[in-house]
Amino acid sequence: MLLPFSFAFAVAWNFPEQVGAPADIPHLTYALFIATALSISALPIIAKILMDLNLYRSDLGVTIVAAAVFNDLLGWMVFAVILGLSGLGGGHALPIGQTLTLTLGFTAAMLTVIPWLLHRLLPWIQAYASWPGGVLGFALSGALFSAAFSEWMGIHAIFGSFLFGVALGHSSHLREHTRTTIDQFVSFIFAPLFFASIGLHVNFATHFNLTLTLLLFALSFSGKVIGSALGGRLGGLSWRHAWGAGFGMSAQGTMGIILGVLALQLGLITQELFVSLVVVALLTSLASGPLLQQALRLKKKRLFTDFLDPTGFVGVRPGSHREETIRDLIEQIAPNTGLPSETIAQAVLARERLMATGIGNAVAVPHARLDPLRKPLLAIGLYPQGVDFDAPDGQPAQIICLILTPKDDSGAQLEILADIAATLRDELLREKLLVCDSYTAFLAQIRTFSKRSE
Repeated sequence: MLLPFSFAFAVAWNFPEQVGAPADIPHLTYALFIATALSISALPIIAKILMDLNLYRSDLGVTIVAAAVFNDLLGWMVFAVILGLSGLGGGHALPIGQTLTLTLGFTAAMLTVIPWLLHRLLPWIQAYASWPGGVLGFALSGALFSAAFSEWMGIHAIFGSFLFGVALGHSSHLREHTRTTIDQFVSFIFAPLFFASIGLHVNFATHFNLTLTLLLFALSFSGKVIGSALGGRLGGLSWRHAWGAGFGMSAQGTMGIILGVLALQLGLITQELFVSLVVVALLTSLASGPLLQQALRLKKKRLFTDFLDPTGFVGVRPGSHREETIRDLIEQIAPNTGLPSETIAQAVLARERLMATGIGNAVAVPHARLDPLRKPLLAIGLYPQGVDFDAPDGQPAQIICLILTPKDDSGAQLEILADIAATLRDELLREKLLVCDSYTAFLAQIRTFSKRSE
């Protein structure tokens, strides 16, 4: 975030008229807002793009999501400080110093104590409250309470809601099915109302400024892509994946629009600048997915069957605990790796603790990258009784694919994950695979399906 923020701030500070600065807004306040608006990322849009490309649960996907969470959090903190310093935030009239102190303390609590408390409350709520009403009611109540407290501090209410969402999402007890339900509740009820309200209050045709829009787009897109790519490279990513991270982080989407709406309501920006910010948010979101796909060269994907041999096919097994299932698959494939089974298990289970690898449609893809490997290796087990891998759709995994790839070839993991997700999306194929009693029968079903789909 540092490079795009600094880049946008420098332009807004030195050329305020070119970026639509109102005459009655303090110069520093406006430059800070432009820098924040052009460096923020849209976590919901980024997550959706990664899901559509089947990259959400890959190592690169986890890295991008984590960076987006930090980026959004830092952006909203800066925006909160802007409102506190400018006096535009409304709410309870507290001194600026007290507002800033409360903001920092509130943020620290939401990142430390509150996640710890929520992590212990969620199992009780899920056990004794109705689903999904109990969890949804708790999430909505917590968000509203945090919003009210944030408003009382003199910071906009949305900052408190955002922090509560971060704290709640941190808990591993919040199942993926519940997350998906909350996401759909927000996306299909609140989001349409939000965007409809924008259209009712702003005339986009009258206030559209092409020059201003192109300038803001160039500042935002170049700063985010280059800054994120350099950060990814410094973090150890290859240049290809660093550029992929840059394009993935470039989407501003809903977060950029929400920031613009708040600034417009508070009189911080003009309608002309707001329209430009909305267009930039839409353009960056539309460009992010295709450019990420191009940077990672996903069209030249490798098929998962290219790395599956008879020794990697486990066949039908009884359902068991997630860790036992993973160790079962590792025992099958370990002799082909030249590594001790426990070494592989530690790597795979560490990745599983970071984020569950159930991808939905009764499929799970536990995976890890290992140094000594020269090529990807797969083990596939069939578990008709199902194993809980915390999938977004709540279904237990019946087809479990263990993927081991070389540490210096993260592209292989991405392509194999994408191919598995695309191939096993077909329900009829999954039903036929679950009764396969040999590697040959399994491979025949995959090849038959692939030819029929061409």
